[in-house]
Amino acid sequence: MPLLEVINLKKIYTTRFGGNPVQALANVSFSIDQGEYVAIMGESGSGKTTLLNIIAALDKPTGGDVLLNGKSITSIGEMEISAFRRDNLGFVFQDFNLLDTFSIEDNILLPLVLAGKRYNEMIGRLKAIAEKLKIADILMKYPYEVSGGQKQRTAVARALITRPQLILADEPTGLLDSHTTEGLLKLFAEINDDGQTILMVTHSIKAASHAKRVLFIKDGEVYHQLYKASLSDEQMYQRISDTLTMIATGGARGE
Repeated sequence: MPLLEVINLKKIYTTRFGGNPVQALANVSFSIDQGEYVAIMGESGSGKTTLLNIIAALDKPTGGDVLLNGKSITSIGEMEISAFRRDNLGFVFQDFNLLDTFSIEDNILLPLVLAGKRYNEMIGRLKAIAEKLKIADILMKYPYEVSGGQKQRTAVARALITRPQLILADEPTGLLDSHTTEGLLKLFAEINDDGQTILMVTHSIKAASHAKRVLFIKDGEVYHQLYKASLSDEQMYQRISDTLTMIATGGARGE
């Protein structure tokens, strides 16, 4: 059974004043297996952010369903949804979403504090993750005292510390320079090699070229997909670039 199943997903937005409805998602279906690393690409307005928000249980679909390990995300009640997200999903955002009044350590531990974990368990998890992500020496600093790359590693640590089934990354390299981007993408590859499932939305061909599969969204549908298989990052980069050109010029659909 796949870890994540997106089934005939539809999303239609209506305005408060009776304007024409906007179809953000038309009929999206795909699945992700445990341990996959998948990127979603598409032009602005293609529906990829709406798709990510529904998978993250931040929005409700008009039709269809999303299953995580066979459990319907869309049917979870409002009282349980925050705990479900905290226990099953890890989030990495473009703008880090760190609290400046909290130390790096406290930012990372916050999801475990909210989950009521014991202090010894929290510190044990923190030590292992901080060493792996090479941020052990900045734990007592505050977000405004560290670099963009260190902030993003902190955000990744916060996402990982709950041991989520799925990490959702929304433009994670968007605010990083090229050198820091390379480091973050290498880190994502390492945690994926450790078995962590990752779903990333990105405009960056470079970021997507590190994923093992790329889904292309156009007009609210999965228009095309690429598998990396034995391709190098450079070869995958070229394949993605060619595919984006094909989609922009109305080329054929399919795998």
